[in-house]
Order: sequence, then C-alpha cells, then structure tokens
Amino acid sequence: MPIILLITFVLLFVNRGKPLFFQERPGKNERIFKIYKFKSMTDETDANGNLLPNDERVTKFGTFLRKSSLDEIPQLFNVLIGNMSLIGPRPLRVHYLPYYKKSERIRHSVRPGITGLAQVSGRNLLSWDDKLEKDIEYVENISFKNDFEILIKTFKKVIAPSDIDFEPHMLDLDTYRKLNNQL
Repeated sequence: MPIILLITFVLLFVNRGKPLFFQERPGKNERIFKIYKFKSMTDETDANGNLLPNDERVTKFGTFLRKSSLDEIPQLFNVLIGNMSLIGPRPLRVHYLPYYKKSERIRHSVRPGITGLAQVSGRNLLSWDDKLEKDIEYVENISFKNDFEILIKTFKKVIAPSDIDFEPHMLDLDTYRKLNNQL
C-alpha cells in the first residue's frame, strides 16, 4: 500500500491529476473489461488536438514505472474483481480481436493475466507470432506448477529487468498482420 500511495502521489503531479490509465481489453470468452494501470504517458497533443506519438509522451517517471513493472500494480484490482488472474495471456487491445489466427483465439478461453509465459520468455523482444504462440503454449499446458514457475520468473525479471525495449519499432498486431499477409 505505501508503494501505491507514493506512486499515486507522484503521478498526481507528473500527469496533472491523472495517476491512472483505463482501457478496454478483451478477457475470458472475449468479454470486454476495463484494465487499470498507472499512467506512464501524458495527454499532450499537437496543434490539431491529436495525441503526440507515444514515445514523445512517455515521462521519465513513466519509463521507470514500465521498466520496473510498477505500472501494472493497479491490475491487482482487476484480479480482485475477477476480470484477470495473476498468470495468463496478457490482455491485448480490443481492436486486435479480428486479427487473431483461429489457433490463437484459445488465449481467450482463460482469464488474462498480469504476467504470463510470453512476458517471462522474452517480453518486448518477441515477435507477435512468438508472443501469441507462447499464449497458446500456456493455455494448452496450464497447471499450478507452470503458474508457479512463471510467477518466480516474473519476480526475477522485476528485480533484474530484462527483455524490455521501448523503441517504437514494434508494430501494432493489426498492422503487423496486414504487412505480413497473415489475415
């Protein structure tokens, strides 16, 4: 709780009174829910009122939150209300739903997680195909033992961050699939 209060207090100043970020995501059975995260970007816009690119809006404190995975703490509320689990495929954006291959849709047969197999197997450095393959692998081999191993690996990655890349080279899933003719 002290960490949550401290981060909230800092973000009240950094993000002008908006410490939390909310976004709709598909969960189990593709049911849409609102995910909670600490806000790592500002709401700055260009002269036309359009949001600036993500890499221009991420704050220094936001970068710290992302690297340390502290931006994920509010998702514990999602776990408490039953939208998410501690371990499972990460909930992705709603507009990605039409871009999953048939075999990848299995990721929505379980509750999404704060962390998962893809996050401890390469995180941001994996391609979309590799991430989604890890989600399939997780769902097909779900067990307490595997969840426990993922949880231990997650703690190790939080303590000694790795596999994090904030360069804006990662395409959105829809763009990736269109460019690779994978529809």
